[in-house]
Parts: sequence; C-alpha cells; structure tokens
Amino acid sequence: MRVAVLGAGAIGAYVGAALHRGGTDVHLIARGAQLAALRERGVTVLSPRGDFLARPPATGDPAEVGPVDYVFLGLKAQQYATCGALLEPLLGPETAVIAAQNGIPWWYFHGLAGHALEGRRIEAVDPEGTVSSVIPVRRAIGCVVYCSTEIAEPGVIRHLEGTRFAIGEPDGSVSRRCLDFSAAMVAGGLKCPVESDLRNDIWVKLMGNVAFNPLSALTRATMVQIATHPGARRLVGSMMAETLAVARATGSTPGVSIDRRLAGAERVGHHRTSMLQDLEAGKEMETGAILGAVVELAELTGVPAPTLRDVHAAVDLLARTSTRPPAGTAAGRPTAAPDPQPPARKVEPA
Repeated sequence: MRVAVLGAGAIGAYVGAALHRGGTDVHLIARGAQLAALRERGVTVLSPRGDFLARPPATGDPAEVGPVDYVFLGLKAQQYATCGALLEPLLGPETAVIAAQNGIPWWYFHGLAGHALEGRRIEAVDPEGTVSSVIPVRRAIGCVVYCSTEIAEPGVIRHLEGTRFAIGEPDGSVSRRCLDFSAAMVAGGLKCPVESDLRNDIWVKLMGNVAFNPLSALTRATMVQIATHPGARRLVGSMMAETLAVARATGSTPGVSIDRRLAGAERVGHHRTSMLQDLEAGKEMETGAILGAVVELAELTGVPAPTLRDVHAAVDLLARTSTRPPAGTAAGRPTAAPDPQPPARKVEPA
C-alpha cells in the first residue's frame, strides 16, 4: 500500500507518522520550514500515549511521489477546488482520496439512492462544481477526525487528545478499500472504524463546530468561555438545535444531545478554535463547510434556522472586512494551488 499525505501539517504529519510506524509506504507533502524539518529530522510526535519518531520521505513536489493507492487530504475544505495541480500527479486509475475535513463535504448528497436530494450539489462547498471536478466523487472516502494536534515547531507534532478517524463510503457500503486503509491506520496505533453511515458522525462533530467556531471568531473567546457564559450558552444551544433539525430533515439521526455536546466543549477548556486562529492569522476561515453549507441545507429542506442564518451573516461580514483576498484570487475565489502545509491546528476536539 502506498499513501501520500497531501498537506502534512499537524493532523497530516501525525497520520503519516502513525502509518509509517505501522509499516505503510507513506510519503509526506509539505512546504517551507515544515518540509525542511521533515526531510532533515523526520516527524517527532509528542503524545500522552507515548512519544515516537518516524522518518517517512517528504517532498514539496507530488510528481516525485507519483500515483499512490490513497491520498490522505490534510488541506482545508476551501482549498480543495484549487489543489488539482498538487493532487493530479498522485492519482492512478483506482486512487482513493480520504478527505479529512471539518463540516459538510462536497460529496454529501452522492450515493444516496432514492433520496430526494440525491446528486444535489452544495454550492457552499462545491461552487459551480469546482471541487467535484478536481476530486471526482468516485474517488472520495469521507473521514471524520476526533483528534487534536498542533505543530509545536516544524517537524514536531504535539498530540493533545483523540486517535479516532472514522471513515466511510458516500454510498454507505463497507468497501475493500476502506477496510484496507482502516487496517493500516490500526497497525499504526490509531482507531479507524469503517462506518456504514458516516453522515451521522459528520453531524455529531458539526454540532460543536457550527456554533463554537463562528462564535469564537466573533467574540475572540475560547470554547470554555463560550460554554460557561449564560447568554452565549443559550445561543450555542439554539444553533445546535437548528443544526439537529437540518440533519433530521436530510435523513440523518445524530445520536448525541445538546447538553452532552456543551459538556464536551467545557471539558476542552481554553481552546481557541481553528476559525479564530485563522482570523487572527489573517487567513481564510472555514465558514463555507462549517456554517454556510448548513444554512444552504436549511433552505433546501425548508427548516427554519434563523439563528444559524444570523450568525452566518455576521461571520461572513467579519471575513469580508478583516482579511485581504489571498494572492492569486479573482472575485474572492482562489485560482492558484494552495500551500500543502495547512495551519498549525487542523481539526477541532470532539
């Protein structure tokens, strides 16, 4: 099995190191100081489960790797549409792309035979089909990450909590390619269940992200500050309730209560969400996949979601007034290939 990690930042390098430790032929793709450190010293993982060092090959040029069996995509969702130049050299006829992203994926309504919205494109995450043209749905394996890591320094990954990477096919089948990748992850010391309905996992994770990410960006507060402020806690509860209603309207039944998600956020403590970190760094925030897509699904299904709409409007205005368009953009839409080294912290705690 050959695996390429496109976007070997905090989560990507951690997964790559684990796969290498388990015996997989894995190749890391990064840039800048991270790439230099990976080449010179490998990946050092600092973890409460035990520190370890892995030295998989690393490059900034995917053409040096060539076609692989799996691409683990560690980029942010808004970078998918412009990653074609980086992704294409890694693709063979049967290459699967494992998209470890926050929020609603571009493939969400594909593979749902008989569903009223089967095949429907979600513009918030696949504008004009730009993502599905780069990553055809037949290649997609979904991935919901219950793991938190950060780059302590280039080449050094601090694992904070969680080792679960749930994966699944858009059509709900338990495929051979999912089972094989799961076995490789387990051999590396990670949990990787193959779910027959990954959409439920998506909504469980999204219940927290849909509220805490935008509210943290708007208020500069940490997760525990939001969860313990009475007014903010009520606002989070309203956003979660509306999100659950949208999930049920699309046919999913996430098995988690609002109280449980709020309690989980309190336990995380003074964590600054990825959206807040991106805002403070002047980077594009993941508003489309995390919040915009849920608002779009509410409109498609006729679910009243006034709180989600209002917060989305506020955070969208924040994005427009606080960040400059990245180099190589036109009309706010990226046109250049993204840097394959994402921000230091990729995925929120569960």
